[in-house]
Amino acid sequence: MPPNLTGYYRFVSQENMDNYLRALDINVVLRKLVCLLKPDKEIIHTGDHMVIRTITSLRDYVMDFDVGVQFEEDLGPVDGRKCQTTVSWEGDQLVCEQLGEKRNRGWRHWLEGDQLHLVRRGPVQLAKSQSQRVG
Repeated sequence: MPPNLTGYYRFVSQENMDNYLRALDINVVLRKLVCLLKPDKEIIHTGDHMVIRTITSLRDYVMDFDVGVQFEEDLGPVDGRKCQTTVSWEGDQLVCEQLGEKRNRGWRHWLEGDQLHLVRRGPVQLAKSQSQRVG
């Protein structure tokens, strides 16, 4: 049975975000801005339904989905693209596959103790971040 990820997670660190965004063809100004942000996460996990809210001082981004059900994700606030997204469990890891203009795009979330790990995957680059559960 997968873990319940419900909680509030405070940003701790990130690696390789600029290279990841560059691989997605994000312009330099937006890349620099994103790399300065320290996003918190709020996750509400009820059965197969999840809401993942990424919270920054600039704007919030909300994913509201049912696990295993494909939906159209509007990445307008991130890079102006739309994609077909499916989020599912692989063991204890929540895995997202985003099908669209950019190939091999997606991410993985998992918990180690109170640390929420996130690995973003782009066409050729990975970006990693960690957050600490605070609530």
